[in-house]
Amino acid sequence: MTFDTASKPRHLRDDAAILKPSIIPQSRETGHVLPQSQPAGAPVTVKQSPFAKSWAHLIAGGLGGMASATLTAPLDVLKTRLQSTFYQNHLAASRTARGLPPIETMSLARSSLLHVRETFQILFEVPAAEGWRALFKGLGPNLIGVVPARAINFYTYGNGKRIIAEWGNGGKESAWVHLCAAASAGIVTGTATNPIWLVKTRLQLDKSTHSDGKGRQYKNALDCTMQTVRKEGIRGLYRGLSASYLGVTESTLQWVLYEQMKLRLARREERVQARGGLPTWWDETVQWTGKLGAAGSAKFVAALITYPHEVVRTRLRQAPLENGALKYTGLAQCFKLIFKEEGMVALYGGLVPHMLRVVPSAAIMFGTYEGVLKLLGTSSNVD
Repeated sequence: MTFDTASKPRHLRDDAAILKPSIIPQSRETGHVLPQSQPAGAPVTVKQSPFAKSWAHLIAGGLGGMASATLTAPLDVLKTRLQSTFYQNHLAASRTARGLPPIETMSLARSSLLHVRETFQILFEVPAAEGWRALFKGLGPNLIGVVPARAINFYTYGNGKRIIAEWGNGGKESAWVHLCAAASAGIVTGTATNPIWLVKTRLQLDKSTHSDGKGRQYKNALDCTMQTVRKEGIRGLYRGLSASYLGVTESTLQWVLYEQMKLRLARREERVQARGGLPTWWDETVQWTGKLGAAGSAKFVAALITYPHEVVRTRLRQAPLENGALKYTGLAQCFKLIFKEEGMVALYGGLVPHMLRVVPSAAIMFGTYEGVLKLLGTSSNVD
């Protein structure tokens, strides 16, 4: 018995455990109750917040969007021009001059081959007529739009998936969790960034307004924004928003397909490990390129199914005609008018450069996203 203990009265010694304050430690960051101290060697489990390292999704998504947008900018310009009314009329006049019938009367195989030929024709004509910088026209506002758009999208999806899984599915991923998270991310992203995409589209479609062929309607992105607000009001910056919401179906489908492919890749890797022995060259190839292939394949399928909304969105974002009248006034009206005047083929205008751009773009973006998350010490998986 120590001197201190013996010097205390008996009733104080007996009640020492009662008088000792009981403090339950809590995390300053999350407010979660931390576990009591465990014996040496015992595992300690701390429940993480659904928002743990949420900033990692923000950074990874922004960097992924920046890399993909810069590397595929020329194909984005080409796709936008092929979707527009101006270039469709130009191509129609060119076909008539060559004695070709209207493209809507051609067979699917012939019209597809012609579309590929015209795509590369414009790709070579743009730098020849306007200089190589024209292939990167709109890249500034595109980057200004892509970085926050992808950051918002990946942030909303990554954390939304975690929250929905923990609160509604026992902390496990499933197809419906991916579906809800992707739809929410698409709506939030589309609403926040529509004005930026409208300015980018109008800059890419900006054509000469002077007889000498040197004048431009817009000086830069700021001038385009101010002219749009002055002529069409604030609502003008949100033209095409309904089509953007329709485009949520594409991003949602892409996310769901990508996640399902990732799950299959994870199961395959488990089987390879359970098999034992050294992995084959094919196993190593799938391990290194599996997620890139999954991202590109998911985008290809999603874009092919939902592509017409891209054309409609571009048409709705075009500036009004010279007399101030709007040719396309709404989503349904735009669909019907394009189909009536130009046929079903017009709803797939620019499909070739779009696919050439979005498939590698998706692989670059998702690859960068997964890589940055790994560098930051986290992953895109819930558990």
